[in-house]
Amino acid sequence: MDERNRRAFLIGAFGAIAVFAVLLFLVGARSVIDTLLSATPSLVAATFALALCWLAAWSLMLRTVLAALDVEIPLVKSFFVYAGAVFANNVTPFGQAGGEPIAALLVSKVSDARYETGLVGIATVDVLNVIPSISLVLVGVGYYATTAAIGERLETAVGSAIALIGAIVVVMVLVWRYRDGLIDRLPAIIAPRLGRLGLDRFDSETLEEDLTDRMGRFFENIERVATDRWRLSAVIGLSLCGWLFQTAALLIAFAALGQTVPPYVLLFVIPLANLAGAAPLPGGLGGIEAAFVTLLVPTTGVPASTVTAAVLIFRGAIYWMPVLIGGLSVSGFGVRALR
Repeated sequence: MDERNRRAFLIGAFGAIAVFAVLLFLVGARSVIDTLLSATPSLVAATFALALCWLAAWSLMLRTVLAALDVEIPLVKSFFVYAGAVFANNVTPFGQAGGEPIAALLVSKVSDARYETGLVGIATVDVLNVIPSISLVLVGVGYYATTAAIGERLETAVGSAIALIGAIVVVMVLVWRYRDGLIDRLPAIIAPRLGRLGLDRFDSETLEEDLTDRMGRFFENIERVATDRWRLSAVIGLSLCGWLFQTAALLIAFAALGQTVPPYVLLFVIPLANLAGAAPLPGGLGGIEAAFVTLLVPTTGVPASTVTAAVLIFRGAIYWMPVLIGGLSVSGFGVRALR
């Protein structure tokens, strides 16, 4: 890990620690610890098992997307490849935005695919995961509205999420619409600047041609995935399964603490809280936990200390377990980009 990456990682880690410290101070660290110690071990284990099911579902997403690009990865290996991608997302700032380049390198290394093909694969998985999450937010909030008044905090969160997702969709549409212009002009702008950054082993003209070729293949690969309707439907279905496994995992985490919460609340809270992963923290660590507590306390009526304990169990399964599995996978596959 170079000096710049090390500095960014340390700043993000200290930021996450600070957020956790504030959260535990406000909620009461002693109450949270006491609640965690009272958890039913078998249900905690079930939470982790459901998290593994989520990881398996989304690894099948990646495998299916790559198959549409004529990249074949064995079933078991695809699980560890996706775990490695999640690891990359979880240890770099800004979540998926920070981890996707590393995840693409991992896919490229284990499958001998081109880097841009791996980038299309992992980016497609991340983008398609948004579609079921929007549906779950709308269904969950809609049902919640029939049982209770929507508070200002939840209304703001939903409105912000819709605005953010809408902005991302608009940007993606514009990029796709004007892709030919980007392929023609962007390499000419980037190539000279890359040369100044130390990539002077290539002259600007050669680098520009290489970037043009790579960008052209990148958009071609996206089009191949988008036009394969059967695989696209299967990928969206697997994404929905993954979200539902996460919902079940959080539901069981609450059950481990003797609490029952409405499943429809979790349907919209999980996607909304995950938006905090866009914060400049390693995988959104700290920010996502705080978002969960902020959303779950008023919508479930469960004490803040119990909500925090349940979220910590859930995040142990969803965040820390993939970090462990993915870290071992990245090391086993021989990827050194993180170092």
